[in-house]
Amino acid sequence: MREATRREFLGASGAAVVGTMLGSATQRTLAQMPGVRPNQDASIEILNPRNRVPVSLIIDDSTCLVNLNRFAIPQFQAAWNNGSYDHDWRKMPLEIPDSFVRRFGEWSAEQGVKGKYSIVPYPACVGRLDREVPGWTRKELVESIDLVKRLMLPNWDIHPEMVTHTRVIDTKTGHPYPIFGPEFCENWRWTDGKSAEEIAEYMRYGLQILKNIDLPCEGVTTPGGFGNRVLPELSKATLMACRDIYGTEIPHYFRHLYSEGDRSVAPRVEYASDLETDDPKCVVSIIGCTGDWTGGWDCSDRGDVDRFITPDLSSGRMVDVITRGEPALMVCHWTGIYFNGEEVGFEIFREVVRRLHERFDNLIWMKNSEIARYWAARELTNIERADDHVTLSAPFACPGFTFRLPVGDRPFVFEANDELVQLIRVRSENALTVGACYSSDRESLLCVDLPKGKSRLIL
Repeated sequence: MREATRREFLGASGAAVVGTMLGSATQRTLAQMPGVRPNQDASIEILNPRNRVPVSLIIDDSTCLVNLNRFAIPQFQAAWNNGSYDHDWRKMPLEIPDSFVRRFGEWSAEQGVKGKYSIVPYPACVGRLDREVPGWTRKELVESIDLVKRLMLPNWDIHPEMVTHTRVIDTKTGHPYPIFGPEFCENWRWTDGKSAEEIAEYMRYGLQILKNIDLPCEGVTTPGGFGNRVLPELSKATLMACRDIYGTEIPHYFRHLYSEGDRSVAPRVEYASDLETDDPKCVVSIIGCTGDWTGGWDCSDRGDVDRFITPDLSSGRMVDVITRGEPALMVCHWTGIYFNGEEVGFEIFREVVRRLHERFDNLIWMKNSEIARYWAARELTNIERADDHVTLSAPFACPGFTFRLPVGDRPFVFEANDELVQLIRVRSENALTVGACYSSDRESLLCVDLPKGKSRLIL
């Protein structure tokens, strides 16, 4: 076990961390803290799960019932008071109805789509989801929460997008601070200069609301520029808060997106420590690869499906990222998906999925937490090779763990939890599944459910 150097971490992630997010014009280049890294035999290459490319959809600004734009935009106007937010918000609907949630969720399940779905805990200060939301009955609120549990949870991670997504709450009183301005808005400057503990305290407040209504969370999403200038503190705060409230094994957070260029969009495993103990720790930064081209957070444009993937299926940001083998996580806002009832974003997304499934046969839809777990295992599993076996020492269990050995066709036996299982042979790389292997004369691809602790591949 060794401490990863700053240079190694930046090289592995492709570039220095840039605090980039929708709605934030300021960028700060600052390396995160990778923590320790284990030894991994150089002859063994860890591949994507089942040798497929993970894809996912990150949905921001969603919550129960409340159409966040209608209530957020006037608060943004008050914060800046400079004409920046001159939207005609009074014409926006008050609600994004559960009937739309149901239609979206059912279609996504039919298509195998997975991802992250925010639930803003105290949306735009309208009301706390664990108490009351004025404008809706208690029965309507409970039914909306139950719909999320029943329909969305199987395929979607739930994140708080901090507490209100607008004004900062005084966690001691439960009320917004009386000061209007960007310094007291979650989207902008409140986190500047804050310590990891101060940010974690605020995260805990939002997480606790969702725990009170029995929604599980393994990660958080930052609203706007939240944490933009305190990236190491943001990462550490996520690790602390998710473990404190939910006991999360592998916390993750969505803060960054890179919508063009060659910069890596692979997840970053940060603050790794205690890997050889019963309580290993890390936090994973999930990175989006597209802009919001499904109608935007404020419904100010009608999006562009071709920026994801063109009609002839030959180009577009998703094609670029998928063909280089990195996780392709699309980013959108729920308000744009609904688009004031026109469902512009939903139509765009359906066409994106249709085109992706027509072009590619090597995709695997995953929740953000599943991607985070895979990357944690990928980077933090100790791998040692001997003449007749490979030993894997994993701090975290990982389904579908896939790797390449420079060993030709032969029987392989996987030993885990005192059981021996011979891997079955498949005839193509695309047929690879858990408990199987694909071999050529010179190398083999193997896929197993990796348990926590020690396991062995017997050659």
